[in-house]
Amino acid sequence: MSAGTYADSGLFVCFEGGEGAGKSTQSRLLRDWLVERGETVLLTFEPGDTAVGKELRRIVLDPATGELSPRTEALLYAADKAEHVDHVVLPALARGEVVITDRYVDSALAYQGAGRTLAVVEV
Repeated sequence: MSAGTYADSGLFVCFEGGEGAGKSTQSRLLRDWLVERGETVLLTFEPGDTAVGKELRRIVLDPATGELSPRTEALLYAADKAEHVDHVVLPALARGEVVITDRYVDSALAYQGAGRTLAVVEV
């Protein structure tokens, strides 16, 4: 297991919670508050906030795809997360921005782990 990747600049903030808990609302309110104070803020979300992520999400949610195994679904969402981190989050942090995301790791653990009966270690 790797120790992770840490940015030398910027700040990463994540909102997690169940459906309808207010993640998107609180994310927008924090963005607006920070922008009013002169911060450069990127508001993003998972899954699907990149071109690759949109396509992966479409595949997962499209009834024509059929029923995916829980492991396949988790891996597709992991691919979305990798693309999102590499092409959205890390570049913004490198620019010194505050990155606010609507969902991140906890959602994957909840939906692909508990929701799809995968062991958390697999997710």
